[in-house]
Amino acid sequence: MDSPAFPSSPPRASSWWRPAPGLTWQWQLSEPPVDLTVEAQVYDIDLFDNATTVVEQLHEQGRKVIGYISVGSREDWRPDAGHFPPELLGKDYDGWPGEKWLDIRRIDLLGPIMRARLDLCKEKGFDAVEPDNIEIHGNDSGFPISYADQLAYAGWLADEAHARGLAIGLKNAADMVAEALSGFDFGITEDCFVQGWCERVLPFIAAGKAVFAAEYTDTEVDFQAACAWGRAHKISFIQKNRILTAFQINCP
Repeated sequence: MDSPAFPSSPPRASSWWRPAPGLTWQWQLSEPPVDLTVEAQVYDIDLFDNATTVVEQLHEQGRKVIGYISVGSREDWRPDAGHFPPELLGKDYDGWPGEKWLDIRRIDLLGPIMRARLDLCKEKGFDAVEPDNIEIHGNDSGFPISYADQLAYAGWLADEAHARGLAIGLKNAADMVAEALSGFDFGITEDCFVQGWCERVLPFIAAGKAVFAAEYTDTEVDFQAACAWGRAHKISFIQKNRILTAFQINCP
């Protein structure tokens, strides 16, 4: 069976940031305020938890800034949590209290919420967006979501981000790399080295697109080996704790 086609429509914005392989990065999604002193060319921080002034400060330091949002789950602590209709909410996201999977097939209902988040990302001055939990097919979401549904939603998100002049990254979702490569500007991976699937995101590097890779301190990863592999393949590795505080170990 042929793979589903990656949906695309002409973006309305003329240009956006296109990160090249080899950029250094920092990823802080908890325990604000963001530590602005970490030496990194790119910061990935939470959209809602950070004011425009934080993005401006990072830009003044010459850094690019990615805004984190969840596109596949409803987090009950977010300011727009009440905007999600009940029919969009699926099973609890195991291991993350307060999160429920979303029915990503219902772009008619989900679209206005995600457009508003992307608008906020643009208003705050972010350069890009990290759409987390885009990989729903295969998870126990409570909905019969197909791979084609996942790909269609990813394509819609890519078009909406680009229409606002925002770059967009593919988070994990290694099965989707080949079809989604044309629509996404960089990759973000978690545990790809310790789990043995980093090779699957190398098409990003071959296309001149960055891959930002995080390995975690709660695994048995050989981080020095990950760094060596990353240098050879132009993948940007860091080591983080699982809740993504400012703590970070950089490759030597």
